[in-house]
This record gives sequence, C-alpha cells and structure tokens, in this order.
Amino acid sequence: MEGDAEYILPTETKYVGEMKDGMFHGQGTLYFPSGSRFDAIWEKGLVVKGTYTFSDGLQYEAEHWHYCDSCDRRFYTEICHGLKPAGISQLTNMDPPRKIPEGCYDCGDGFYNPATRIIKDYRNRFLRNADDDEHEWIIRTCRKGWDEIVGHRPKL
Repeated sequence: MEGDAEYILPTETKYVGEMKDGMFHGQGTLYFPSGSRFDAIWEKGLVVKGTYTFSDGLQYEAEHWHYCDSCDRRFYTEICHGLKPAGISQLTNMDPPRKIPEGCYDCGDGFYNPATRIIKDYRNRFLRNADDDEHEWIIRTCRKGWDEIVGHRPKL
C-alpha cells in the first residue's frame, strides 16, 4: 500500500493516513473501537510523535499527567461538568456506570470473568485471556458486579 490509505485491522481499529511500502508513514490516525484515537506522525511504521485522545475528549500527556492522581481523584467528566451533590457518588467516568454482569469485573476495556479468565469487550466479543498478573490486578482493583458487606456486621 502506498499513498493515502484507510486500513481496518482485525481488532476493528481503523488507520486513516499516509502509507509507504505497506507501513504507516507520514501523518495518520488510529481510530479505536472504544471511540478513542491516536493522531501521529509515523516513519516506516514507527511513531515519531503522537497524541492519544480518550473517547470523552481527554488528551493524554506523557509529561505532567495529573488526571486522577493522588492530588486530584476526580473523573474527567467531574472536572468538565462539576461534582455531584453530597450523597450521590460517581463510580466511574461514565455516568451512569455500565451494569457489570454477576460474577464479573469491569476492567476498563471490557468485562472479566474470573472463572474462565476471559475478558470480553462491552459488546460481548472476545478480547483476550488474562494472565496471572492481569488476573490479580483486576481482582484487586476493578469494580465488581456484586455487593459485599465490609466492616462490622452484627449477628442477624
């Protein structure tokens, strides 16, 4: 492929831009199924310079990244539109949050079933199998699709 091109990868990620010798070369954009995008200048298939923009419009900055860090835990939608009134929690950047299937976790790009160790996207299509490290990280940090009682529980 040579010149201006539009190429769809098996993951449904779409590249629109310049190509040379079958590689990304020049200006081009990767459009991801999640709605995010990566605008870049490419040289022989490698990124020279690029900007990643999340589906909600937040741009990633490699230097001085302050989104959802220890100093400011607000979601991007809260930064743009303000906080909710006291007593109404916002659990994710998406409000209302996705409903998580029973027994599964929301790992950011899909739902994870720990019984099968399979991650499927939000449209129920296979994404990947989780290795041990990803499994442990998901169990430790991601929202789950069921409630648990934590803390003191009086005898009923």
